[in-house]
Amino acid sequence: MKELLSRYHPRYVRALIYMMQANEYYPHEFLAWYHRTSDFSNIEKRKHLVYTPKAVVLSIFAWASALWGVVSSTILVFHIGLPGYASVLFGVIVTPFIIPYVLFVLMLILNWAQIPAELFIIARAKRVLRRHPAVKIAVAGSYGKTTMREIVRSVISNGKRVAAPGGSHNTPLGIARFIEQLRGDEEVLVFEFGEYYPGDIMRLCKFVEPEWGVITGVNEAHLERFGSLDNAANTIFELARYLKDKPVYVNAENALVRSHMQPSYIGYGRTGAGNWKVESATTSIEGTTIHFSHNDTAVHVHSRLLGLHNVGPMAAAADIASRLGLSDEAVQRGISHTKPFDHRMQPRTDGGVVMIDDSYNGNPDGARVAIDFLHTLQGHRRWYVTPGLVETGTRKEEVHKTIGRELAEAKIEKVVLMHNSVTPFIEQGLKDAGYQGEIIWFHDALVAFRALPTMTVSGDVVLIQNDWPDQYF
Repeated sequence: MKELLSRYHPRYVRALIYMMQANEYYPHEFLAWYHRTSDFSNIEKRKHLVYTPKAVVLSIFAWASALWGVVSSTILVFHIGLPGYASVLFGVIVTPFIIPYVLFVLMLILNWAQIPAELFIIARAKRVLRRHPAVKIAVAGSYGKTTMREIVRSVISNGKRVAAPGGSHNTPLGIARFIEQLRGDEEVLVFEFGEYYPGDIMRLCKFVEPEWGVITGVNEAHLERFGSLDNAANTIFELARYLKDKPVYVNAENALVRSHMQPSYIGYGRTGAGNWKVESATTSIEGTTIHFSHNDTAVHVHSRLLGLHNVGPMAAAADIASRLGLSDEAVQRGISHTKPFDHRMQPRTDGGVVMIDDSYNGNPDGARVAIDFLHTLQGHRRWYVTPGLVETGTRKEEVHKTIGRELAEAKIEKVVLMHNSVTPFIEQGLKDAGYQGEIIWFHDALVAFRALPTMTVSGDVVLIQNDWPDQYF
C-alpha cells in the first residue's frame, strides 16, 4: 500500500523529472527505470534534481499533464454516467499512471527538436577541427578512458601544448563544446570517446578524425545496453578499423582485446609499450615507481598514481610522447607530474586512516585492480566498501561472485556491502572461497560512509569501490 500511495505524494513528479535527468534524458532508459520501480517516495538518495531549463520545461508539462489527466478523466467518466465525485476520484487515481508516459513522449519530441541545433554545433566544431593543425589522439574502451586520457595529456604536456576535454565529456556534443574553447595553437589534442550503442565510436571518429588511437580494454561495463561482449568489443574496435594503418595502442593485458589483436597494433602492459620496456615496478600508498629501459637508456620514474595497473598506460604514454619528439627527460618529468584523478584510486588520509576513493571505477577490471592493490599492502587492516557494479547485464551473478572470490583470495580483512540486487552474489563468492574476514552489511551507502570513521582506526586502509546511482536502486 505504501508503494502504491507513493505515486500520490507531492514529490512524485519531482522524482520522475529527477530520474529523467539521472538517465541523461534518454527516454527508453527512463521508462525502463519506471517499470522496475515500485516505491517513489525516496528516489533522490545520492544526488538531487538540478533545475536546468530542460528540467523546468519537463516539470511544467508534468504538472500540466497531471491537471489535464484529472480533468479529462473526470469528463470522460462523467459522460459514462458515474456521479461527479466518482468521476473526480477516478481522474485522481488514474493520472499518476499516465504522467510517466506523457513525459516519455515529450522527451522524445524534445530530443528530436534538439537534433538540428546539435547537428549545427557539431558541424561547426568539425570545420574548426579540420583546420586545426594539432595531432589528434583518441582513447576508447569499456573502462580506464579518463585515466589514460589524463596520463597521456600529462606526459605530453611537458614538451608540447596539449588540450583535452575535462571531466567525462566524451559525446559528440560535449566534444563540440570543448572544441569551441580551443585557442588554435595547441599541438596535441587528446579525446575520450564514449560508447553506449554500436556505431557510437565510428560516428566520433568521423567527427574528430583522429590520427592516433588507444584502446584501454573491453569488459562488462554498459553490457545491458550492448547486449553482449562481442557487440561491445566490435564497437570499441571501430576506432582501430577507422585508423587502419595508423598507430593504435591496445591493452595487451585484457583478454578480449587480445582476441582482436592485429600485428600492426602496439600492445601495452606491465612489461612496457613499443620501445619503452619495463625492467621493474613497485607500488605503495605513496605511488608507483617504474624502471624503464628506452633504446638502451635507463629511465627511472615515480608517479603518485596507485597500483601496478597504471604501469601499462604510463608506458604507452611514454612511447607516444617519444614518437611525437619528446626527450627521455621530458617523459620522465611528465610521468612525475601524474597523480590520482578525482574518484579514481584517489587517496586521502584522515586521522591516520587512508581512504582511497575509487567510486568512478565501476567495472569488473577496475574492481580487480583495486583488490590487487589492497593485496599488496601488508601491515594494514584493509577494508573494501562497495555497493557492487551496475549495467553488467546477464553476467551480473558471475561478475559479482568473482569479486567475492578475489576478495577472499586477497585476504581482505573487512568487506562492507550494501543491500541491493547484486551484493548477495559477492557474499556468495566470499563464502565459496572460504573467506575468513568479516562481512558488514548496510542498507544505505551514505549511512555506511557516516559509520566508517567510528569503525576504523589509525593504520587502516579503506577502499571505496564504485557508486550506486539512484536509477539502479
